[in-house]
Amino acid sequence: MLRAWAQGLSLDTKRQRAESFLPLAVRDAIPGLTAELQGLARLHSKHPGEDGSVRLLVQLADGQTVESVLLPREGLCVSTQVGCAVGCVFCMTGRNGLLRQLGSAEIVAQVVLARSRRAVKKVVFMGMGEPAHNLDNVLEAIDLLGTEGGIAHKNLVFSTVGDLRVFERLSQATVKPALAISLHTTDTALRRRLLPKAPDITPTQLVELGETYARSTGYPIQYQWTLLEGINDTDTELEGIARLLDGKYAIMNLIPYNSIDGFDYRRPSWERAIEMARSLHGRGILTTLRQSAGQDVEGGCGQLRARTLVEANSVLPAASSLVL
Repeated sequence: MLRAWAQGLSLDTKRQRAESFLPLAVRDAIPGLTAELQGLARLHSKHPGEDGSVRLLVQLADGQTVESVLLPREGLCVSTQVGCAVGCVFCMTGRNGLLRQLGSAEIVAQVVLARSRRAVKKVVFMGMGEPAHNLDNVLEAIDLLGTEGGIAHKNLVFSTVGDLRVFERLSQATVKPALAISLHTTDTALRRRLLPKAPDITPTQLVELGETYARSTGYPIQYQWTLLEGINDTDTELEGIARLLDGKYAIMNLIPYNSIDGFDYRRPSWERAIEMARSLHGRGILTTLRQSAGQDVEGGCGQLRARTLVEANSVLPAASSLVL
């Protein structure tokens, strides 16, 4: 039954087959278990993008919401926390801090919900939250998805700002996912300003740790670089990237910033982003240039949830009308 759930298959069909040999008490418990699993993650709203992605606002059993993103080519981005404690200065999710962790079942339930809409063959843990801060639950979800869920281990991508525990625990896991590291700059002081609550690990140290994991698993490290105009799109940063990643088993993902109202950060021009990607390619660094999914629907990570909360508050009755 667990395998059927994780793969998004019909639980009713599995129940009918099981009734021929399961004890009566177990058969009687199946409907309640089915309802509980279905209640872990329900669709609150969906927001299709022009790029083929669909941002999903997912409501959990306690009423909290998180975001998942159906990606082109049968991919899915899932959240691991409600909120985030890292406090990246350019990110909406971290603005209000961490509200709570997601359980492993709630993480898998996002995959199940997505699979009810389209095929999912790749899951990236890059949504709301820092997976390293919810390590036990995230690794449990990865283990289930990589076994009962039928997803190839290299297609499970653990994203982190960098945490020593990640490199130790992932290397010991039965299901070893691919690893994505949010780098964003090669300047140690700038990284501390952009990611104020991230572990105090220098970009050089992060790349060395990533390289060790990449060589042990055979999966290249995906370095995430959110392009911020005038901040980390400089020629100096290009030189730093070329130096850090020279000869490394790595892919640099350049992602133009998804602008947010009220934030001072802006994404550079598309022409500048292309110029950076070409420059890195010319220096032997495998580089991809991609848009954050759903930019046209203002669906950057945390934006849907924030917008929904604002809209909900705006329709509440005045306080005086609540007094009996």
